[in-house]
Amino acid sequence: MTTEILTHPSRIKVPYTWSAGETLSRFFKALRDEQKILGIRCPRCQKVYAPPKKTCGTCFVECSEWLEVGPSGTLLSFTQASYVSPAHRSSKPFFGLIRLDGADTAFFHLLGETNLQSLKIGIKVSPVFAEKRTGSILDILYFRAAN
Repeated sequence: MTTEILTHPSRIKVPYTWSAGETLSRFFKALRDEQKILGIRCPRCQKVYAPPKKTCGTCFVECSEWLEVGPSGTLLSFTQASYVSPAHRSSKPFFGLIRLDGADTAFFHLLGETNLQSLKIGIKVSPVFAEKRTGSILDILYFRAAN
């Protein structure tokens, strides 16, 4: 005889605090306290990671040379959310893949003060910092086309 397995959909809300770790804490503190964007260089291959990584993803050695990158960068790619969500700061926001000046890697962030017609791959963008910063990636409100 086979037993029918029943399931019940539910939702669990669990409060959780995670550690940014030593490397990202230094990165977030520089955003919060100085409005600076820090990168870190691999001692072997010289790749500059921004945001920083403790270990080089290519060489697997510990990175320790900190440097300021950006704040301007190049828009490598972009997209627009095709739906409205409470998780978005605005209706159907734009997101960009940005390589900051002096960095070899890129990161994904919000784009603001823009529209689809003005976005082009290769344009220079610069960050707009939050007035009240808390030590998170959202201390950069968004990137906008550089003047």
